[in-house]
Amino acid sequence: MKIIVCAKQVPDTNEIRINPETGTLIRDGVPSILNHDDANALEAALRIKDGLPGTEVTVLTMGPPQAKEMLRECLAMGADDVILLSDRALGGSDTWATSNALVAGVRMIGDFDLILAGRQAIDGDTAQVGPQMAEKLGLTQVTYVRSLALEGNSVTVRRALENGYETLKLQLPCLLTVIKELNRPRYMTVRGIFKAAKADIKVYSAADIGVDPGTVGLKASPTNVFRSFTPKPKGKGVRVEGDHPRDLANGLLSDLRAKHII
Repeated sequence: MKIIVCAKQVPDTNEIRINPETGTLIRDGVPSILNHDDANALEAALRIKDGLPGTEVTVLTMGPPQAKEMLRECLAMGADDVILLSDRALGGSDTWATSNALVAGVRMIGDFDLILAGRQAIDGDTAQVGPQMAEKLGLTQVTYVRSLALEGNSVTVRRALENGYETLKLQLPCLLTVIKELNRPRYMTVRGIFKAAKADIKVYSAADIGVDPGTVGLKASPTNVFRSFTPKPKGKGVRVEGDHPRDLANGLLSDLRAKHII
């Protein structure tokens, strides 16, 4: 069994700040982490590896050179191989252009049985890259996977919907995007950390993976972010008090009429 996990290094959004003048993210001094949903995808692959000897797990990512540290974390968790696509030509890619680069990376890797990815990245929240990859690779896909179980050359998944769950059975190869409820990612091991520290991270350029330069990067991206901003803080709320529900209701109605809301 050969599994490819698509992962992304993202800024820790708990510490994100936005430049009020330019509206852009301030990344200086902000730590980068393994995207949460992608960690769940990696854990799913590692659990398959634990129960199926001979399984190989490769983590594929696109990003700046600093993404090597995230890949070392993946190795320390148990991944067998990691690949970084890093090139100025790939910079500024939107989801469409990013999926083009990752698809080229997948084709460079060669044979695989399963591709796993997180539902979405916390810095973009688009949930588009995984499905775009599946379309371009001609793979069956299922999103929002809550549980999965391999059965020979097929996989049965339980997909979370807004009003319930859907159980589906797919033939391999296929692509699945997972949600955090799927599992709890494991910690890095001490042995894994030492191994990862000595590992030679494979870095490939756009030319190395043979991607059409006209389909990646900022200029090839049909969408782009013009401005990012934080919502203005809400004003102080008004507390309606009273000893009886009728008094509370009358007080609320009086306030709403005074503000010409009703």
